[in-house]
Amino acid sequence: MTEEVILRFDETTFEYEHKKPIINEVGFGVRKGAKLTLMGQNGAGKSTIFNLIRKKLKPTKGNIFITNNATVGTALQAIAKEDFSLNLEQYFAKAFEIVPTNLKSKISKVMEAVNLDVPTDRLVGDLSGGQQARVLLAFALIQDPDILLLDEPTNNLDQAGIEHLIYFLIMYTKTVIVISHDADFLNSFTEGVLYLDVYTKKVESYIGDYYSVVEEIKNRIERERMKNAQLEKQIRDRKEKVNFFANKGGKMRKLASKLKEETAEMEENKVDVIKEDRTIRDFTIPNQEIIGNVVTIKSVKIIKNHEPIIKEVNKVLRQKSRMLISGPNGIGKSTLLRTLVDNNSEGATIMDEVIVGYYSQDFATLDFDSTVFDSLQENLEDKEDIQGMRAIAANFLITGELMDRKVGDLSEGQKGLLSFAKLVLMQPGLLVLDEPTNHINFRHIPVIARAINEYKGAIIMVSHMPDFVKEIEFDEYLELDKF
Repeated sequence: MTEEVILRFDETTFEYEHKKPIINEVGFGVRKGAKLTLMGQNGAGKSTIFNLIRKKLKPTKGNIFITNNATVGTALQAIAKEDFSLNLEQYFAKAFEIVPTNLKSKISKVMEAVNLDVPTDRLVGDLSGGQQARVLLAFALIQDPDILLLDEPTNNLDQAGIEHLIYFLIMYTKTVIVISHDADFLNSFTEGVLYLDVYTKKVESYIGDYYSVVEEIKNRIERERMKNAQLEKQIRDRKEKVNFFANKGGKMRKLASKLKEETAEMEENKVDVIKEDRTIRDFTIPNQEIIGNVVTIKSVKIIKNHEPIIKEVNKVLRQKSRMLISGPNGIGKSTLLRTLVDNNSEGATIMDEVIVGYYSQDFATLDFDSTVFDSLQENLEDKEDIQGMRAIAANFLITGELMDRKVGDLSEGQKGLLSFAKLVLMQPGLLVLDEPTNHINFRHIPVIARAINEYKGAIIMVSHMPDFVKEIEFDEYLELDKF
């Protein structure tokens, strides 16, 4: 008996612009109860596939079949800004066309499932990034969907939150498709991969855990390269013989004709090699030279049992100081960084005239209505050096065709790379980095870690990715959960 296919793409094409497909004649099936990863480089169209499944977009050609009207629930990457003014109960009510009478009971169950203890009258916008990540998952779960779509679910989650999510997914009996750049997380539960090739616009299905599939794709690329290299050599040899025999006349000319046909067949047998995801180039973040105390922290506000508490500290950062701030979701890490950068902190100050490069986990520093070109140019010291600006952008895979796009139309991963390009152009004296690996393809992360570690200015960072943190040498630590 064959297992039931719950979702199927049938020769599906989607394009925003005519003859510029995001996906092209894609075909794949997802069986009921499968736990799959949707893989592909930043900007390949993964979120587009999710929106097609959610029926937020319609295919340009082809069809998408969902068996027996199976329901779809989605945990998106971020809560919409317009929902920040809602309390949790009002927010969860938006998940239903008709609000159930037992909504509070349903909220209680899903909040327990995502391991979040927050009063339902709390405003969504007052939650930390990690708490919002859990609420996004709970919002999808409260709909009890047959197909659960998770878009970067580990972003902003602390280690305890990630471990809880892994356990939940292993025990979950329904169909799950996940977009994530956290390789260890994916390998914990993935049983197959849908690989979206940014070059061919096709989707290929692989069976196996995440690491074995990545290795299989790598080996396949190598096999295809070798096959093509052998064919290329044979084709060159045949062409030389064709040219030699064609000038001899008689039977030799017939032989030349036959060899020519065989050569054409060999050309057709060459395979389209999967092109590996491009990795950003090594880069340097130039620093502003500063003498004196770049940052002074005399007190911090932390949240315990949903109440703010002021704790005295004594931290001074100079030009080459590097401080890592740690603590569980909801304790106040991002708030501390934001108030420091905005000069609204009562206990922490930045020296005047210091240029601050702030990487915000929600990209709050980016103007989503601005074009990519204008966004980059605003951080360009020499406004005439457009060529230099474009070269820096290209290092981060921000090429010419993206320059006229609105920042808000970029994928989350592309927004992250744009943020790093802007940091290079800014030449800051202080880097304030709030979850700088969020949304970033794992291939880019070692490059980013090297650049941060080689930066000669002061650094304050929050990150829940241990493998990333260990690549950077810190000399100061602020552990908010130790107070």
